[in-house]
Amino acid sequence: MAVRQIRTIGDEILTKKCKPVKEMTDRTLELIEDMFETMYEANGVGLAAPQIGILKQIVTIDVEDGNQYVLINPEILSSEGEQTGYEGCLSVPGKSGIVTRPERVKVRAYNERMEPYELEGEGLLARAICHECAHLEGQLYIELVEGELVDTEAEEE
Repeated sequence: MAVRQIRTIGDEILTKKCKPVKEMTDRTLELIEDMFETMYEANGVGLAAPQIGILKQIVTIDVEDGNQYVLINPEILSSEGEQTGYEGCLSVPGKSGIVTRPERVKVRAYNERMEPYELEGEGLLARAICHECAHLEGQLYIELVEGELVDTEAEEE
């Protein structure tokens, strides 16, 4: 396992659409492990493959609910309600902004064994699913920010 370099705003790869994963390989399994390690090292709750320079539809999420989520080729099936709050991104370091996302979402994806499953999330998990799936379409959360981005550096130590 290895911590990979996180691509930051201005890197063209963050604006590109990702390709579906057709089969699970040892390399892809290693990529998923690296994504979790990179995400934890950076104190993130989610990471999409393009954030480390890989244009594949793979997302890792851990919102500290006791689960590690792997979403391969995710497709959001439904969403309801809304939540508005601060959101940050490992690819936009030192900044956060107010974004409105669904309160609940249902997503269909494949796990690391390429078995299909559905996941329902609410609150932070719903926010993370929407945020990370947007990365797979080449969209950063800053396109949705209401008002101005704010610096978070002062809050961190």
